[in-house]
Formats: sequence, C-alpha cells, structure tokens
Amino acid sequence: MTKLIVCFHTLTPQEQQNIRKNAPGYTLVQSDAKSPDLQLLSQAEIVIGWAKGISDTMLAPDSPLRWVQTWSAGIERLPLLQFQERGIFLTNASGVHAEPISAVIFGYMLMFTRNLHTAIRNQEAHRWESDGSESELTDKTAVIVGTGAIGSETARIAKAFRMKTVGVSRSGSALPDFDMMYTTDNLLEAVSEGNFVINTLPLTDETHNLFNKSVFSVFKQDTYYINIGRGDTTNTTDLMDALNSGQLRGAGLDVFETEPLPHDHPLWDMKQVIITPHRAGNTDRYSERVVDIFVENMKSYINEGSPSRNVVDYNRQY
Repeated sequence: MTKLIVCFHTLTPQEQQNIRKNAPGYTLVQSDAKSPDLQLLSQAEIVIGWAKGISDTMLAPDSPLRWVQTWSAGIERLPLLQFQERGIFLTNASGVHAEPISAVIFGYMLMFTRNLHTAIRNQEAHRWESDGSESELTDKTAVIVGTGAIGSETARIAKAFRMKTVGVSRSGSALPDFDMMYTTDNLLEAVSEGNFVINTLPLTDETHNLFNKSVFSVFKQDTYYINIGRGDTTNTTDLMDALNSGQLRGAGLDVFETEPLPHDHPLWDMKQVIITPHRAGNTDRYSERVVDIFVENMKSYINEGSPSRNVVDYNRQY
C-alpha cells in the first residue's frame, strides 16, 4: 500500500523530485494550507508544515500520522503535548535561517556603529550632517544568547570583524568561535560584558520574558540589544524603559510580543530602534534548505525508523 506525504508549501519540480527519489513507497502530495483537504490528511503518515484547523483530523485515534516536519524553527504554536502523547516525531527547520539571519544581525550592528540608520533619515530630509559618533565593530564584545545554528554562524562572522564573542547556552560547553561561554544560570554576568547583546532564543516556558528589567539593568551603558529569536522572550515595556533611560543605546528588532507591531506603537518613533517585520529568516533558498533537512531525515526514517536531524525534545520545547 502506498504511504502518503502531504506538504503544505509550494515546492519546485526539482525539490519534489528530490523528495520522491528518497522516499520510495511514498506518494508526495501538495496541499493548500488555507483550505486543507481533511480527507487527504486523514491518510497522511508524514506532514511537511502545518495548517490551522487540521489538529482534530491529524490527531484522531485512527490517524496514521507518525512524523511532522515543520517549515519553521519555532514550534510553540503546535499541539506539542498531543504529539508527545501520540509518540509523533517532530523535526523543525533549525539551521535554515543561519545565513540570512546572521546577515540581518550584522546589518543592525553595522548600521548602528556607522550611523547608517540616521544617515537614511538625513537623506530623506536632504540633510548633510553627522553627530560624529561613528564607531566600529573591532574589539567590541558580542554576547550571543542562544548558541545554535544562528548564534554559531554569528560568532563565526564576528571573528572576521575581530570582535570578542561570548556565548550563553544551557550547558555552557565550549564551542568554536566563542571566546567565552556561560550557562543560562549566569546570564546576568554574561550580558554585563556586551557592547551588543544578541538574542537568538526559541520561546519556551524558561525563556518567556527572560529579557526584562532585571536583565536590562545590568547591561553596560550604551549597549545595543538585538532580538531575532522570538518576541515573547522580551518584555517590551521594560525594553522601552531601558531605551528611554539611556541604559540601552539602541535596539534592532525583528520580532515582537504583538505581531504585526501596531501602527501606533511607540517603538516606531524611537530613532535609536531599527525595526524589521519578522523577515530576518527569509531567503530565496529557504525551501531548498528545508527540503534538504527533510530528505536527510527521510533516509534515516526509512532505514532506522526515526528522523535523525533537528528532532524536537518535547521536554525542552525545542
């Protein structure tokens, strides 16, 4: 009997061929996430992506669902408890974002150090001026909270700018391109060293509102804060207070507690803030890289009975 893989995202002919070549005995079908075919989904063993309104079908007692490959690194909106109870494998797209997101991180840092964010405003107003506060990244310290694929790629690039790199992770284990590592229990000590503090964390029970008044209060004066992880890891009110008081010199933000960011939100008018609309991970190679992860996992799923890459630990929530 042919087994079914349902994908909720558009794949190129080459990507479809790659999956079919490495999934013998399976049929690959693409479905519209906005109007999913529940009858089709009731027969799916493997799903790539997820859609609203499909949980009851996918988690029905007679559902053959065994594995979900997400299209994103974040998994907080999925029915994790039910997946865990059913023994469903969950793999995410961690690693897909390392190159584009690290580019955005350095885009923020270069704009701040070279005052390019104010130069753009001056250009729009036809003003030839500078306050003379331009700086550089050389010898600055980047504290990277979350040392997965994005954090590690950011540290690698930072060394090319001759920056000092400090990492924060659960284990605090040594990693390439990091001069110093701290555990999350020592977050306050770590962030106090940074000229830039970069948040790449996923959203979990432990990281919710992790960056709050008590953490911002130990930042060096004139530190820049960058958040490309998840909006709910940061208390927005406390962040704005730190910006308004001058404790923080600026912030580069791609994610927010409320998205889209309301048009009348005070952050829009803060000249020391650079806002991007949760697009740091976008790239024209996104689909290609997710399919590469899926194909690698498909091989191990067939040969060993389970995927091997980016397997989510339900207890850690990532």
